[in-house]
Amino acid sequence: MAEHVVDVNDANFEQIVIEGSKRAPVVLDFWAPWCAPCRALGPVLERLAAEFGGRFTLAKVNSDDNPALATQFGVRGIPSVKAVVNGQLVDEFAGALPEPMVREFIERVLPSPSEELRLRSAEIYSASRDATKALELLDQAAKSDPANEAVRIDQAGIYVELGQLATARKLLDSLSGLTQMDEGVTALRARLDLAEGAAQAGDAASLQSRVTRDPGDLDARLQLASLYVARKRHRDALDELLEIVKRDRGFRDDAGRKTMLEVFSLLGPDNELVDEYRRRLASAMY
Repeated sequence: MAEHVVDVNDANFEQIVIEGSKRAPVVLDFWAPWCAPCRALGPVLERLAAEFGGRFTLAKVNSDDNPALATQFGVRGIPSVKAVVNGQLVDEFAGALPEPMVREFIERVLPSPSEELRLRSAEIYSASRDATKALELLDQAAKSDPANEAVRIDQAGIYVELGQLATARKLLDSLSGLTQMDEGVTALRARLDLAEGAAQAGDAASLQSRVTRDPGDLDARLQLASLYVARKRHRDALDELLEIVKRDRGFRDDAGRKTMLEVFSLLGPDNELVDEYRRRLASAMY
C-alpha cells in the first residue's frame, strides 16, 4: 500500500477516519474487487494522494468486506467517495469521474495554507506547549490570510495562558460581531475576564482573612473568586460569587451574577457544577 493510502475496516475506522480527520481530511473510497469503475478510479485517487504528500489520507473501504461501514455512509452504489473533516462528512461524489474533476474535489476539501499552519500550530502546542513555535506558525498563518479569524482566536488563547492579557484582549476585540457570538469565543473571553480579575487581586491568604473578619467585604470575595478560578477551584469561586449575589445584587453593577455567568461559560453547559449553581443562583435571585 502506497504512503498516505490506508485500508480501512471496522477495527481501525475510528482511529483512521474519525481521529485522523481531525489532523487532515480523510477521503473514503468505497470499492469492491469486481467493480470495473472502481479499478479505474482507484489509481487516480492513489496518484493524487501521493502528489499531495499527506495533505489528505486516502482510506480505501472494501464494501463487500465492510457492509456496515457502507450502510453507515449511505453507499448505494460503487465507487463512492466521501470526504471527512473533523469527524464530519463534508463532500462526496459517486462514479468514476475523470482526473481533473477528482482533483477539483480534493482541492475543495483541503484546508487553505493558512488553515494548515493553524492546525500545525495547534498540534505542536497541544503536544509540547511550545508557545514560541506555535505563535510563530500562527503569525505566518495570519500573514497568509489576514481574514482567517480562527488564527486570531488561537493566538488569543495562547496569550491568555501566557498572561499577556492586553494582547489577548486586543485580538478578541478585533473579531467580527458574528464571530464574537461563537460559543468558543465567549468562553475564551470569560477566561480572559477572569484572568484579568485574578491578576488584579491580592494574595489568597490576605483576602480570606479579610472575608473572615468581615463577611460583608464583597470586594475581597470577588477578588478571591477570581483567584480561585485561576487555580481551577471552581466550586470555591462559585460559592464566593453566590454569596455576593445573596448579600447585594447591586454590588459593582451585579458583578456577582455576571461573573458567575462567565464561570458557567468557561466550564461549558455539560459541566455538573453549571447545572448545580444555575439552580442555586435562580433560588438566590427569586
